[in-house]
Amino acid sequence: MKKRIIKFQLLIAILAVISSAPSFAGDAAAGKEKAALCLTCHGEGNTVVGVGTPIISGQYRDYLIHAMKSYRSGARKNVIMAGFSANLTDKDIEDIAAFYSEMNSQLFTPTE
Repeated sequence: MKKRIIKFQLLIAILAVISSAPSFAGDAAAGKEKAALCLTCHGEGNTVVGVGTPIISGQYRDYLIHAMKSYRSGARKNVIMAGFSANLTDKDIEDIAAFYSEMNSQLFTPTE
């Protein structure tokens, strides 16, 4: 009986942690609209406009969220990205990350 109560309490604790975890789902369609400015440098797919600008299409969603929040907080230093991310809400970041992570990244492989 005691083991059963402990298992039940453990199950409740696990469910509480899972339900309180942040949702990183994001809305890719909304993200496309919010990423209009991002597209000017990062482009779509393997098309990058800015010299030295990373290709972020197809990148992991959680990485993109972490990177944008780091730029926004100043933990990650880049004057341009700090300015662009300063006014983004968590929802904006999740949506933009969803858009870019779901985008098919076809990296260019040169042929001879």
